[in-house]
Amino acid sequence: MGDDPTFDPNVGFGYKRMERKMVACEEDLISARIPPKFRDYCAHLLLDYHVCRYKKMPLIYRCAHEKHAYISCEHQDYVLRMKEFEREKRLRERKLRLNECEDE
Repeated sequence: MGDDPTFDPNVGFGYKRMERKMVACEEDLISARIPPKFRDYCAHLLLDYHVCRYKKMPLIYRCAHEKHAYISCEHQDYVLRMKEFEREKRLRERKLRLNECEDE
């Protein structure tokens, strides 16, 4: 099994799902020295958090809102990825089940 989805992302939905897009530019992430493992869909919030930390350096606790927004986004991204994984798994099982019924 590969990591790439094998089914159309709109299968089973009554509406067209929007494709996720990166908000932060790659150049901004490179210039801010954000490691590649953190360059995900929440990177723009991580940039905001780093900027806040830089501006309010000794009083980092004043960046709690930016930190919370980033952590919240990471959690929502994780939940969405797990839902997509589960959806892909169930669609593959359904396809196998339908193929078995056709063979009988």
